[in-house]
Amino acid sequence: MNNKALGFFGERPLPKFELAPHVLRRRTRRDVLLSGAGAVAALAGAGSLLPHDTLTRLGVRRNMNSSAKQWLLNRALRIDDDVAETLYSPRRTVPTYAKSQITPLKNNYNGATPDPGYIPGWRLTLEGLASGVSVLLDIRSLMTRFSIHEQITRLVCVEGWSTIAWWAGLRFDDLLRAYPPMSQAKWVLVESSVNLDTSGNPDPYYVSLDLATARHPQTLLATHFNGQSLNVEHGAPLRLLAPVKLGLKNVKAITRLTYVAQEPRDYWAERGYSHYDGI
Repeated sequence: MNNKALGFFGERPLPKFELAPHVLRRRTRRDVLLSGAGAVAALAGAGSLLPHDTLTRLGVRRNMNSSAKQWLLNRALRIDDDVAETLYSPRRTVPTYAKSQITPLKNNYNGATPDPGYIPGWRLTLEGLASGVSVLLDIRSLMTRFSIHEQITRLVCVEGWSTIAWWAGLRFDDLLRAYPPMSQAKWVLVESSVNLDTSGNPDPYYVSLDLATARHPQTLLATHFNGQSLNVEHGAPLRLLAPVKLGLKNVKAITRLTYVAQEPRDYWAERGYSHYDGI
């Protein structure tokens, strides 16, 4: 990394944000009401999965078959997604922290950690661009062309743990401005072709990300972790860092970005998780 880029890793005072009291009161009431609605829906969905005898003892007379239960649970998840999207704003930022607050980040690959042999030939492919052509970028061209931004934010895992980590990289929004997606695009399919399953076999990883999140000022295509270039365990040479989303959206070792009009497939949504996955 050149000397100019290294200057980004100096510690800076945290910014202060002020919110008018009437806005805070309004947001608090809205958060309680909408979050409560999502929670009730989720409880209803979970309750529908109880055995028929248990539901009968609780006074619930409806006998749902498995497909009906699955439908209701999916609807409950969708309502939670809608609640999260209602509360979401591009101006809403997650808290940032000081270096003294950083906590350890474990290697949380879903499967086996890839062999680093892919790194020398790594390229990022961009598709679905307004230009109508595919673009290949290597890590050197990304580091040279785009400004590097750093942030210390919390990474939240769906498994229940979280950590405060120091990241740096280019803003996803800067990439979008340099290589605009087609006009009808509302989503980006983020893929890693080097992902492995627990047995070490190829298991490509892919998530759907709405472009509003991609353009969020805290969404990075991270190149550095704790002031050093990313290692394989943390997604070298480029990973997604979207702190407004759960960790399962934060794809490591990204190899392809494809802009599309309709919501694309998503690895964990196909396995029963939420599509939105916001925090």
